[in-house]
Amino acid sequence: MSGEATGALTGMRVLDLSRVLAGPWCGQLLADLGADVIKIERPGTGDDTRGWGPPFVTDKAGAPTRESAYYLCANRGKRSLAVDMAGPRGQAIVRDLAARCDVVIENFKVGGLARYGLDYDSLSAVNPGLVYCSITGFGQDGPYAARPGYDVLIQAMGGLMSLTGQPDGAPGGEPMKTGVAVADLFTGVYSAFAILAALRHRDRTGEGQHIDMALLDVQVAMLANQASNYLVSGRAPQRAGNAHPNIVPYQVFATSDGHMVLAVGNDEQFRRFCEAVGLDALLADPAYASNAGRVAHRDSLVPRIASHLATGTTDEWVRRLEAVGVPGGPINTMDRVFADPQVRHRGMHRTVEHAVSGSVDLVACPIRLSRTPAREPTAPPMLGADSRRVLADALGLDDRAVDALVAEGVVDDGSGR
Repeated sequence: MSGEATGALTGMRVLDLSRVLAGPWCGQLLADLGADVIKIERPGTGDDTRGWGPPFVTDKAGAPTRESAYYLCANRGKRSLAVDMAGPRGQAIVRDLAARCDVVIENFKVGGLARYGLDYDSLSAVNPGLVYCSITGFGQDGPYAARPGYDVLIQAMGGLMSLTGQPDGAPGGEPMKTGVAVADLFTGVYSAFAILAALRHRDRTGEGQHIDMALLDVQVAMLANQASNYLVSGRAPQRAGNAHPNIVPYQVFATSDGHMVLAVGNDEQFRRFCEAVGLDALLADPAYASNAGRVAHRDSLVPRIASHLATGTTDEWVRRLEAVGVPGGPINTMDRVFADPQVRHRGMHRTVEHAVSGSVDLVACPIRLSRTPAREPTAPPMLGADSRRVLADALGLDDRAVDALVAEGVVDDGSGR
């Protein structure tokens, strides 16, 4: 963490006891906005995702290190304190830190931290203003509370996989997970939002509180219009590939040199689309005059659009659509995403200093605040790299005291790498 960094959350201290993705994603957002996020890790191994590769960051000689690309995605801007929470000395350190923090984030199994004296009840007794966010697969109560929850399982049980993929009977037709762990990521974002709401309450009343976040709850909540479609109609939505259940045409179409996305959101856009690409004949058919009509007659409309768009290139169609303000674009591979002029202009790719490789490439925070901007990213910390400074800054321990903790194996200061 840059000590000089400022932001909307400057002055907030967060103890991040989480690992893998949902919790670390939450902590990363808070760090982006200026909070001092102290990541607690296991000595010797650290966050599970440090080993989730390849790819791994390479050192200055080009040899792979123990720092995976996966770990980099969710831990920028934090400080790493490696401490053995399994023993009483380590537990005391974490407890003392929590007493001096505004927020604790954890994703242990339900009740898992109680035996360490690090559960909400124990910590709130010494820090009544503490905001304590627990992230689990299924929540703190209910028949599934004790079950472990992983993103792909939650996508399946929460209905998202039933909506994703080609329909039954189509080539490759089966339920599919998304390309990134959206249940984890959405839970991280919802958790950060909940933490800020709880801090607002704390600022007014002095009272902290326990936040109970469940991946399954979030997955059900983010079904959005598909959930509403079911609740209103009583009919379970089915997989429709890249088509939209409520808007037509709004999907992927093949072109003469690849594929493109067309996203016609209203009747005026449909008129401009037809005129721009030479499908004026569709405008004379009353069946297609409204979006409701186009949804009802998608089986006849979509093939007519598809056969026409297949005759031209993606770039040509996109150029025509942009000229008349109709949403459409290419399906970029990752290299084209980061080469895209808009992505480059917005600064979503950052190169930052790294202790082992010299520099490392990261994705930037997407939040734009006019008066308290997100701070410039710093590389996710090496395991235990900040142990000494955190113990000195937060607990006032001197070098002699930290040396003893390192010698006893309670703390890992990264010197053994």
